[in-house]
Amino acid sequence: MLTIKWSKTLLTVLTYVLVFLLIFPVIWMVITGFKHEADAYTPSPVLIFQPTIDQFLLALNSGFMAYLFNSVVAALASTAIAMLLGIPAAYSMVFQMRKKSSNDILFFVLSTRFMPVAAILVPLYVIVSRLNLLDNLFTLIIVYTAMNLPLIIWMARSYFLDLPKEVLEAAWLDGCNTLQTIIRIVVPMAAPGLAAAALLAIIFAWNDFFLAVTLTYTQTPTLPIMVAVFSSNQDLFLAKVSALATTIIVVPVILGMYAQRHLVRGLTGGALK
Repeated sequence: MLTIKWSKTLLTVLTYVLVFLLIFPVIWMVITGFKHEADAYTPSPVLIFQPTIDQFLLALNSGFMAYLFNSVVAALASTAIAMLLGIPAAYSMVFQMRKKSSNDILFFVLSTRFMPVAAILVPLYVIVSRLNLLDNLFTLIIVYTAMNLPLIIWMARSYFLDLPKEVLEAAWLDGCNTLQTIIRIVVPMAAPGLAAAALLAIIFAWNDFFLAVTLTYTQTPTLPIMVAVFSSNQDLFLAKVSALATTIIVVPVILGMYAQRHLVRGLTGGALK
């Protein structure tokens, strides 16, 4: 019993150490954002300094709202389209297909995410450039939709597998068609999981850099691109970039904290079916 107790204690300590190591760079970035550049650029870390918000004000006054608008539109619009396409697809896979066919289609959908983003950048750039759609927010929305659609289908399907089929059969007996069943029965019952899936899709689109910098660098850049531009235009930029990055991560951190209760269930739901 004593050995088991010490093992659990050691595992707990190691877990806290690992979590601290993972979040320490973020904590240090936030602290650096409140420093003057002279305090940020020192041979040894400065722990005692006079806090300032000048770096945050500089970041907000450097065209931040334009970048913010592009990020918000791309993230929200792509997530909305992915939800509109993914929810009916997941419903059909769970309630209208045979299990083998559903699993095969799910594997095909998820296989579109097996390839790393770097491998598709060049062919994607060639296709978009030949269609004269470079530096177009619409292009980014479509690409983000394709990127997040497998995630939406996967998580929505997991939640739909947990729904009691008796409720849906009662709706069918009452004369509800497929669209009415989805809107009136399925979506309200699976709302927490669908909200978590949507928030996760927003976070992925919000944080994307490679696709945005390849397809929309000059006319409709997003916030991650602003970090690269901001650092290249400044001589001493460590505190400024830290302040900008801190501002940018506020949205995904808030969404992640809200969605964390549902993310695990959304990713593992239906595993025992």
